[in-house]
Amino acid sequence: MKKNITALFLFVSGLIFSQHIEEFKITDEWLAKMEQLAPSETTVKNVAKKKILVFSKATGFDHWTIPHNTEMLKILGKKTGAFEIHIAYDIDSFEKNSLKKYNAVVFNNCNPSGPKRDLFWDLLQMNSNLSDNKIAALSKQYETNLLNYVASGGGLMILHGAITVQNNSKEFSKMTGGSFDYHPKQQEMHVKEVDPKHPLVQAFNGNGLTHVDEPYFFNNAYFDYNFRPLLYIEIDKLEGMKKEVDEKVNYVSWIKRHGKGRVFYSSPSHNAQSLDHPELLQFFLDGLQYVVGDLECDDSPIGK
Repeated sequence: MKKNITALFLFVSGLIFSQHIEEFKITDEWLAKMEQLAPSETTVKNVAKKKILVFSKATGFDHWTIPHNTEMLKILGKKTGAFEIHIAYDIDSFEKNSLKKYNAVVFNNCNPSGPKRDLFWDLLQMNSNLSDNKIAALSKQYETNLLNYVASGGGLMILHGAITVQNNSKEFSKMTGGSFDYHPKQQEMHVKEVDPKHPLVQAFNGNGLTHVDEPYFFNNAYFDYNFRPLLYIEIDKLEGMKKEVDEKVNYVSWIKRHGKGRVFYSSPSHNAQSLDHPELLQFFLDGLQYVVGDLECDDSPIGK
């Protein structure tokens, strides 16, 4: 009898888990739910409307949540009235004059292909007849444009897999706070606040967030800890680790300054089901307010 109960529990648990990660299309019902769950006002009020460029073109792994995140950001902007959201897929968005139009850029899971891991290279190769040498030079120029844009005061918000946009660039890694290394299998995890009193994690009310996600691990500039961490996961609670680590925690979200600009990174989330948590929507909204300079908070790096 006990064996039957155990088997039934495992079967039901498996069904619940599969439902968490099952892909689904955007419907009117889902959009209505997002409208209801989204915050109706910003944390910092009475601020000028900001223009946000949301770049959503992947050339490598195509996260199924890209269109869901796009709709979510549009809803946040419209419902609060604080942001004018512009969706883009073309590399021309990273021309100097184009970037100047916006207060911040959001990279929405725009993963490039490997092993080069260079989004600008991929886009140029797909949409031009230029030589490899010319593509390399232009790709570097677009990267420089973005680095200078942020250093001059622009905001940059990076969602989940978009940490790989220029994954092999030391300059890009230094600006963003790290590069993608690998992730174990998707699993349920409890993401916790590093400092529950920090203004950017107030949405979680000290409870963190339990959801199914990919536990991202990072390398390159990450281990300089040149950022202010916001959320973490406990490594000893994870399954399927591919490498031994000395650290007890892994940071999965942080903020940092780059010159006069601000960067916000959130590894959560790989799955659109996580957007059912209103606290995560508030977290993203606060992140937008941070990168445009409306929400001031401690973003000093913790260092090694």
